[in-house]
Amino acid sequence: MSPACLSGDEFQRLFTDFEHTAFRLEVRDRYNVDAEDEPFRRFLAGEASDPSWGSGWRENIQRVTADGKLFERVRVKSIPLTDYSRFGLWACQLNIEAGEDIRYLTRDAAEGIELPNHDYWLFDSRTLVRMHFDEEDRPLQHEVITDPETIVQHNYWRDVAWHYAVRRDEFAKEHEPSLQRP
Repeated sequence: MSPACLSGDEFQRLFTDFEHTAFRLEVRDRYNVDAEDEPFRRFLAGEASDPSWGSGWRENIQRVTADGKLFERVRVKSIPLTDYSRFGLWACQLNIEAGEDIRYLTRDAAEGIELPNHDYWLFDSRTLVRMHFDEEDRPLQHEVITDPETIVQHNYWRDVAWHYAVRRDEFAKEHEPSLQRP
């Protein structure tokens, strides 16, 4: 039986239709997403970013968090940080200002608490979407997982990751002082 995969529209609706919580565990050191190519290039060149980049995402975060919903994310990162991880650490400041709570965990710490080696979104503790990527770090598909035992395991991993992760500013202070907020 093939996995149940979401269309792009179905996946996007999850970010507006959830009732209470949206949680993401990110375990990759790079994501190859076309929309980030230019902002990433500008970051590496030390140029100012286009302020409209990511505005739709941030507007949705503001809308759902204004309704009392939680948008949370834990990023597992290798040390030293890759250029892409440094870019993400810089770029997420706008998402945090919009209402998303983004925390960080070193890869060594994540391995010590036996977190999975795959990305996922968990909506309302019951809708699990496993993320799949190709060898070049491009998103392939979003697989809906319906097995109750697997969903419970991912809830456990969410709770453990959240417990050990640190806020973005604390992580930046220790691992990339140049990206601390003023």
